[in-house]
Amino acid sequence: MPRLFTGLEIPADIGQTLSNLRGGLPGARWIDPENYHVTLRFIGDIDGVSANEIASMLFRVNRKPFEVKLQGLTSFGGKKPRAVVAAIAPSKPLIELQAELERLMQRIGLDPEGRKFTPHVTLARLYDASSRDVADYLSVRGYFPSRVFTAERFVLFSSRASTGGGPYVVEDSYALSA
Repeated sequence: MPRLFTGLEIPADIGQTLSNLRGGLPGARWIDPENYHVTLRFIGDIDGVSANEIASMLFRVNRKPFEVKLQGLTSFGGKKPRAVVAAIAPSKPLIELQAELERLMQRIGLDPEGRKFTPHVTLARLYDASSRDVADYLSVRGYFPSRVFTAERFVLFSSRASTGGGPYVVEDSYALSA
């Protein structure tokens, strides 16, 4: 039973820039750069029939390519930080693509996503990292010049059941075209 999600891939050059920010944070488990992505819609553990239905339904999405802008680092989890992430500027085309994917998943019977969409790239999962250590890390490494890339496709990823962080496999890709 595959665990599926849709997302945007991060170009290798931007992945390299992000990977240079790794290290210097106790309690961090750093994600391998080849597994960096922007999750659009987590789908979950799906049987093969449903996975095929989802994969074929995603071809109906008809959106244009758009720019994605990474802008600095932040953390999720507040006083109990659980991840260090590169923030993505929410843009109208990104929000609309995510909303369409959400509607498609609900149409086939999946529950609505429980969390508000906050576009990001997870760089590290945190285990017993203190909020002070995270704040210190972000004060040193949190700013980097914005990087922009053009999303020309979105993909259907699968992952094995694990504690997160990959490896992720591209099961199918869906072009964004004019």
